[in-house]
Amino acid sequence: MEDRNITDVKEFILLGFSDFPNFQGLLFGIFLVIYLSIIIGNILIIIITKADPVLQTPMYYFLGNFSFLEICYTSVTLPRMLMNLWIQKRNISLLACAAQLCLILGLGGSECFLLAAMAYDRYVAICKPLYYLFIMNHKICVQLVIGSWIIGTPVVLGQTYQIFSLPFCGPTKLNHIFCDIYPILQVACGDTSISEIFIYADVVLFGIVPFLLICWSYVKIIATILKLPSAIGKSKAFSTCSSHLMVVGLFFGSGIIVYLQPKSSHSSGTDKILSLFYTTLTPLCNPMIYGLRNKDFIVTIRKLLSKCVRSGNE
Repeated sequence: MEDRNITDVKEFILLGFSDFPNFQGLLFGIFLVIYLSIIIGNILIIIITKADPVLQTPMYYFLGNFSFLEICYTSVTLPRMLMNLWIQKRNISLLACAAQLCLILGLGGSECFLLAAMAYDRYVAICKPLYYLFIMNHKICVQLVIGSWIIGTPVVLGQTYQIFSLPFCGPTKLNHIFCDIYPILQVACGDTSISEIFIYADVVLFGIVPFLLICWSYVKIIATILKLPSAIGKSKAFSTCSSHLMVVGLFFGSGIIVYLQPKSSHSSGTDKILSLFYTTLTPLCNPMIYGLRNKDFIVTIRKLLSKCVRSGNE
């Protein structure tokens, strides 16, 4: 056991961006704009995918659910961060910290599996187009979405309980922007090797396995696209996949780097930046990547705008 006093911890202190005391107001403004952009952008995606019958396909069904997941995921971290920046009160109770960690891990795992389901959808659409509507029927789509949401729940609950069963040593300051695994383990007393083993197991289950499934899907997709005789067909097929690959790269790249590092090699500054990538940048880019790069979305937005203009003139 480390030479530190075990304390009866009732709360942690999230240091966040306290290293920049003169920029708290500026950071609050930046993250407020980012949060509102995430909420508005992803809500628009959900509305658009529901409003246009042309978009009532498995791909857009998954996209609507993914946008809802992004809203939930961001709302676990950013409101607390904004509150800390605004009122300068960085205390978070033990229960609230445990709930935040549990939700981050659970929603993060759900996002990994939902991205894998979206890759499988693209695989079936491009590699087995004649069987697409038969394979990706509504029942299968619903089952894939529900499975993505609940598959990791028992593991996440167990891991959260295991981490917060550890004794903690004072001072209980977490040099991070939210309650994450490694900052919490850094203030834990005693041997945390079992917790670290569980982390690596979770990364394999929730990160590596979905990522390999996505890679397998896109290897098959690219092989099929290259066989297409038409250059226009190749371009259209690649365009439907490129958006998804951008989101996959942002989310998995930053998340896997953070959680695969040993506890001893973690840098608080680097971890804060990388954590912003998978908790903030991906949800922020989601509407832009899927919306502005998608012709069907642009056509639907124009239709809705023209309807609004006509109704306003009447």
